[in-house]
Amino acid sequence: MRHNTPTDLGTVQSDSHFPGDLAYQRILDVYMPLKDSRRRATGCAIQRDPGRGTERDELTTRAARIEDTAALVALAKAAHAGGSPTALPLLGDAVARGLVRVAEVDGEVAGYVAVEKPLPSHVRIASVAVRHERRRRGIGTMLIGEVLREAGKIEAAGGSVATVIDLTDLEVAGLLLSCGFIATRVIRSSTPEQAMQLYYQHKIKVEYVDPDARHLVPLSRPDQLIESLSPSDYAVTALATLSSEPAFEISRFEQDDPASLQSGEAAAGIAFSGSILAAITFLLGFSFASSRYPDDVRLLLIGATFATTMSLIIYASASGELARIRSNSFGKVMKWGNVLSEYGGVLPFLISLPITYAQGAGVRWSAVVVGVMSSTALVLYERSQFSIAHRFRWTRATVALTALTSMAPTVCVVMLAAGITSRPLTVALAVALTVRTLVYLYRRGPEAGVSEYRRTWQIRR
Repeated sequence: MRHNTPTDLGTVQSDSHFPGDLAYQRILDVYMPLKDSRRRATGCAIQRDPGRGTERDELTTRAARIEDTAALVALAKAAHAGGSPTALPLLGDAVARGLVRVAEVDGEVAGYVAVEKPLPSHVRIASVAVRHERRRRGIGTMLIGEVLREAGKIEAAGGSVATVIDLTDLEVAGLLLSCGFIATRVIRSSTPEQAMQLYYQHKIKVEYVDPDARHLVPLSRPDQLIESLSPSDYAVTALATLSSEPAFEISRFEQDDPASLQSGEAAAGIAFSGSILAAITFLLGFSFASSRYPDDVRLLLIGATFATTMSLIIYASASGELARIRSNSFGKVMKWGNVLSEYGGVLPFLISLPITYAQGAGVRWSAVVVGVMSSTALVLYERSQFSIAHRFRWTRATVALTALTSMAPTVCVVMLAAGITSRPLTVALAVALTVRTLVYLYRRGPEAGVSEYRRTWQIRR
């Protein structure tokens, strides 16, 4: 199957390896209607043409079945996606192996996407086609999105999703760029009859683009494009219009030094845990100096001291992982340190502060105000993008545990002001913090960063 694939945006076929004369004019005829919208790697957002179809059409996707093969081959031939007759049997083989998904509109096959898996860690989009009368309605975008969702675990484990298309396949390039792909390499053909091709790879790592290192290369200058993509840190990130002709935007990605970044993160973790440990130790000393300080809160602070010390040891182990162990488990080590530091050190310390104030101030109403303010601050922090909980999946259980943790300062101060023992609340709080720690360590995957949408690349400002 060839990669001159049609999408929602139409089909481009080139008659030569260089975009000149009639072939180039055909490219302009198809591309120029899109000249007012630059196609960037912003995610697979479905864009519908209001002039095509109605909202009553039911669009669904499913795995292709053997009985779909004849219809898919016919669709591939009609859309020029199947290539030569010798390549068409590969489509039937892909269907039999479960590597083809079809899109249906009101029960009729409207498009398909076929993939290959040359390696367990590599998914290659081999072909995508959409019926002519069903194009510009988000079908191709949906099919590519299905591939990316199914390959999510492969990418998370270090794999890749890629494809190769002809240099002149601008509609395919626009679709790929809109779904988070970037073109990183030029693949030269071995024969003059074959078109020059670009290697597109789906980008999942969030990186910065240097705003001062971007330029446009016209489609009519493939030699300049080859030169621009020679450095490994340059890639095609958008399509544009330059002097009434299509052009590629070439951008330079800033290269990170993982060892330096990880070393800095480990050092910051050590410094932070050391500061928290010093603060907890001071508060623990104050609790033993006061005869009115609740014994159960003293025990909570002793547990916080132990957990923070463990997080400090783990952060130090992360430095050893970088320096000599090299087991590629830095993220897992830092996750342990972050979780223990948050739920074993920071939160117990913050919850104990209003209690300490209540013991020292002796004014009940002001202690209650401090407790309410502390609970409010904890609620805001827990729901912000800076908390450790924000890096993991939320469930009803974790929300309930978070609510208990956040309300603990207010409830505990009120109980002390009313002369009620705080031991039951302290036990419940310790259980809640322990459960949250165990859930995030053993029942959740790696830290996922902020949950809000982030582009796979962005311009540094």
